[in-house]
Amino acid sequence: MDQPALVALSPLDGRYAAHSAALHPVFSESGLMRRRVRVEIAWLLALAAHPEIPELPAFDAGTRTALLAIAEDFTLDDAAAIKRIERTTNHDVKAVEYFIKQKLKAILGAAGAAEFVHFACTSEDINNLAYALMLRDARDQVLLPALDALIERLRQMAHAHADLTMLARTHGQPASPTTMGKELANVVARLERQRAQLAAIGIPGKINGAVGNFNAHVVAYPEVDWPQLARGFVEALGLHWNPYTTQIEPHDGIAEFCDVTRRGNVILIDLARDLWGYIAMGYFKLALKAGEVGSSTMPHKVNPIDFENAEGNLGIANALLTHFSEKLPISRFQRDLTDSTVLRALGTAFGHTLVALQALLRGLDKLAADPARIAADLDNAWEVLAEAVQTVMRRYGLPEPYEQLKALTRGHAIDRRALADFIDTLALPAAAKARLLALTPATYSGLANTFAKNI
Repeated sequence: MDQPALVALSPLDGRYAAHSAALHPVFSESGLMRRRVRVEIAWLLALAAHPEIPELPAFDAGTRTALLAIAEDFTLDDAAAIKRIERTTNHDVKAVEYFIKQKLKAILGAAGAAEFVHFACTSEDINNLAYALMLRDARDQVLLPALDALIERLRQMAHAHADLTMLARTHGQPASPTTMGKELANVVARLERQRAQLAAIGIPGKINGAVGNFNAHVVAYPEVDWPQLARGFVEALGLHWNPYTTQIEPHDGIAEFCDVTRRGNVILIDLARDLWGYIAMGYFKLALKAGEVGSSTMPHKVNPIDFENAEGNLGIANALLTHFSEKLPISRFQRDLTDSTVLRALGTAFGHTLVALQALLRGLDKLAADPARIAADLDNAWEVLAEAVQTVMRRYGLPEPYEQLKALTRGHAIDRRALADFIDTLALPAAAKARLLALTPATYSGLANTFAKNI
């Protein structure tokens, strides 16, 4: 770890910097600046392409390429230049405007277009689109691939353990058996549902002026169909146009984005806790890593640290995501500034989510099922077959089936012989009785293996 990481205030920039690195180009201040520049340049090009804005003629191909390169080739040196301008303006978006105007001076055919940079825009016209692009890029380039990798690993494990019967634990107590594969398949199905919703969210954007009414636009160019121009511009960025806003886009789309991410994270917390429990019960063993220490005082310890790390990071992420979804859609009258500082923390929530996804993958790769330990638990829980026996008794009309099995099993440890002796007393058809006598906890798993294999 280098010295800047050792003095970082946030663990995402320190201890976890390597694990969150994929999001640094997206959610850093440089990443925000780059997308602001992209929006400003795209707006300038859209205005120049409109036939009813004669004062800004269309750029030739060479000039257009040079303008696009301002955003596409944006560097940390460019970001530093914007920060130097901001020391004077004390306004971050105005600093971006001045930066672009300086760049235009060196581009043949663009110098006369300087006053059409940021034309009729409020800062939030640029900011809302820049943040929307950040969220889209984070989702498509980083978060979904990481989630897909985790889902695929869980799917592989579900298939591998489809036939590994184990006791279920409803209320923490022995219950009708399932298979390890089916339990993992359940998680895959849940995550795929949230993944589909996250991928489908249309991230809205707007570019309609100081209070959302195109006030200055209409005065300057009354002949232009500004809503049509704005819609085409926003959609060309790959975003969803929102025509009804105040000065700010109301952030409902960001709230939806945060909510679906938070729901997925809740499922992952559930997974982390269950795997922690299965490790504690010995159903999974953890792979040893040479040189690794589990406890500073107990040499024997091999701890489920990756699942604990994931649970902690997911909790931090969800605390922030909840705040975002509750706070960001609220703004006093046509605009207050409380959203500005909150939006700057978006990367923190998604950074902790990414760290957790990677921790879960590491943890899964260390797991090895212990079939002997799982089988031993099953063989000590013959009482779970009471459900099957009383259900067959119901089919054939035997008296008080539930009550009889309750008397036999509730609070009592029974073995195979005790259950067989009870079944032998029942007036059941021979085939039904034989089926029950052949049943064991290890074979009483219903269609669990089929569900696991089909995920």
